[in-house]
Amino acid sequence: MRYLSLEQQKDPLLLVARVLLMILFVLFGWQKLIGFSGTVSYMTSVGAPAPTFSAIIAVVMELVVGIAIVLGLFTRPLALLLALYTLGTALIGHHYWTMEGAARYANTINFYKNISIMGGLILLSITGPGKYSFDRR
Repeated sequence: MRYLSLEQQKDPLLLVARVLLMILFVLFGWQKLIGFSGTVSYMTSVGAPAPTFSAIIAVVMELVVGIAIVLGLFTRPLALLLALYTLGTALIGHHYWTMEGAARYANTINFYKNISIMGGLILLSITGPGKYSFDRR
């Protein structure tokens, strides 16, 4: 049996990584779009500035940018932009340091998940999308 070298596996693995990293964004971006009034209400409840505009930004960043990254379109700059967005959502939506009890625990987890996702996005901006992308065509 012949095994593929790590170099031979790099491009397919980058495609898988892009898809896995964006599943969360695309799914929740779609939910925000189809339940837009609920998204605006949520933005209001967490104190997001200009809740309707914040909801639009959320849909664009999560759904549109998420799909673009899956396709490998403008991957490096969009991954960095999405990393900044993810930091903003962590600070605005998961400010666990102002909470107590179960809410503090749940938001601590979500805050640090966002920080971890940022790491993946920064790494993607460094590595690029790989061969299976529009950026490579």
